[in-house]
Amino acid sequence: MSFQVTGLGLSKMKLDSPPSFLDQEEAEEADDPQLLEPEAWRTYMERRTALRGFLTSDLSPHLLRRHHARTELLKKCSYYIEILPKHLALGDQNPLVLPTAMFQLIDPWKFQRMKKVGAAQTKIQLLLLTDLLEQLDRGRAELGALLGSPDPQPFLAGWGLVERRLADLAAVMDSFLAMTVPGRLHMKHRLVSDVGATKIPHIRLMLSTKMPVMFDRKESVAHQDWVSLRWFATIQPVAPEQFELRFKLLDPRTQQECTQCGIIPVAACTFDIHNLMPNRSYKFTVKRADSYTLVYEPWRDSLTLQTRPGPPKGPTPSRPGKPGPPLTTLSER
Repeated sequence: MSFQVTGLGLSKMKLDSPPSFLDQEEAEEADDPQLLEPEAWRTYMERRTALRGFLTSDLSPHLLRRHHARTELLKKCSYYIEILPKHLALGDQNPLVLPTAMFQLIDPWKFQRMKKVGAAQTKIQLLLLTDLLEQLDRGRAELGALLGSPDPQPFLAGWGLVERRLADLAAVMDSFLAMTVPGRLHMKHRLVSDVGATKIPHIRLMLSTKMPVMFDRKESVAHQDWVSLRWFATIQPVAPEQFELRFKLLDPRTQQECTQCGIIPVAACTFDIHNLMPNRSYKFTVKRADSYTLVYEPWRDSLTLQTRPGPPKGPTPSRPGKPGPPLTTLSER
């Protein structure tokens, strides 16, 4: 955000501005015969206008809805540790050490410990985002109630408290925006053990996000004894990804039906599962396959589909003297 809170720019506003900037409600208030000094009345109206502008721009309902949607999306993302080189040593002509090669130099036990630190940092960050949004929601409700009050005193004698509240909300908004971007992981110890090399690469660890994987609910359909599943990521990855698809029969009735489940590794965004039972409900979940750098994955998408009923059992009753329709078996479908 780039607005100034102190004074809300009131010193730049002309006190003799025409009343065209007032809305109908404020124009009616201006005609109210309540006794206020002209100077106090102009200050009151200017401050009301400034507060209204803050609530319709920097803290508008539309903006808060976008931030809520952004936070809910972040709660569904996958979080990874990204290893990046800090810089090249002076005079070193070798290319940058690739992250895959860096893993050979990193102590595995220390890296696992850093993954736990990354998971804890991510959880705290998501909790703080929710708390900051609640503070913004409460602040907007308080200022909205103040704007709807006919009492002029908060805009006159108590305006200093209002300005401090605006400054606090501005700081909360800045903290929220900064926290929506995953940051650097802070290391207390070196991850690279002493390998006896003359130059140990300087590395830094960053938290990165991948958008959630979600089922395409329009293209995922169930047939009589099989389903066709489709899924996608909000942002398409540069390189192909591996996924883990799970399925299970809901409410199995026999021990044999309990075997109607499984975990399937998939290297695409589509898969068909056959040999299912007709007219039964199945639950499917999909997520990215686990990787060495994954630190936190709080959510996975799920989808429930019901297969279509099978053909009727036994011959179909027919009218006397009229042959019935030919039977269709499952093997013919």
